[in-house]
Amino acid sequence: MRKSGSGRAGGRASTVLGRRLGGELQQLRLASGMTQQQSAEYLSATATKIVKVESGWVPVRDPDVRALCQLYGVTDGKVLAGLLDLAKTDRERRKVRGWWEDRTLPNGQVDYIAMEDAALRNRQWQVALIPGLFQTAEYTRAMGVADMCWGDLDQLEAVVSLRARRQQRLYSDTPLQMHAVIWEAALRQRMGGPAVMKSQLEHLREVAELPNIHIQVLPFRAGGHAGVSGPFNILSFGEEGAVDVVHMDAPRTGAWVEDAERSALFVDMFNAVSRTAVSPYDSMRLIEDIAKGMSE
Repeated sequence: MRKSGSGRAGGRASTVLGRRLGGELQQLRLASGMTQQQSAEYLSATATKIVKVESGWVPVRDPDVRALCQLYGVTDGKVLAGLLDLAKTDRERRKVRGWWEDRTLPNGQVDYIAMEDAALRNRQWQVALIPGLFQTAEYTRAMGVADMCWGDLDQLEAVVSLRARRQQRLYSDTPLQMHAVIWEAALRQRMGGPAVMKSQLEHLREVAELPNIHIQVLPFRAGGHAGVSGPFNILSFGEEGAVDVVHMDAPRTGAWVEDAERSALFVDMFNAVSRTAVSPYDSMRLIEDIAKGMSE
């Protein structure tokens, strides 16, 4: 697990996808008993290159991925295909100058926003808040005031503007596929007061009508569930199961789960929470009832 935030070495960026690719190549190398020097000699390169590859500092070419997999004795075609997919997505991400790069981002959000922008799908479990991509401006402002982490209103308005810009992805020509499961507590918490919360719940019902949005509610009556450990997002970049990275929110920061084995555990957790939640239709009826109950 790594704290969020982009690292830099030698002028090159270390990305979440690059670190995951490097980590998986490192695991394969260690399992094969090879040293970094042996790997470097096989590629006719220096050991420094292998260090940078395994740390995610540099993009990795497909021929190098294939050669290293051959050296490490990888015979599973799915493993090779997954690594090639990861390498390609990482290279494409590094080439793009995102709209967010001209902004001063709070709380080290560069990695997350870059990954969200590149992702094809987002599976999100939320326990206390409405997912950011579904928040109204008034809800975001109320949340920022309650959080007490902004020095002035200009900083808070920058957060509101940033969130609104991220939300455009839901309506783009290649919209983000979003499946969110929200605990009932997040719907009943009167963030900003009854009027703000009622408007937020009505907005939630509106976005649920988009074909790329799938919203479920986990009601109180469900009792114990698989998501008690806290909220997380699963970002996917290729075909089903091809590349998944997990982001977990924490106070003032966040953390990434980048290895395949641990990210698979979060996928299983999300699927379990989704099965426990009520259907999208019943979720909308519950949201309607809660909205009607909001009064001054």
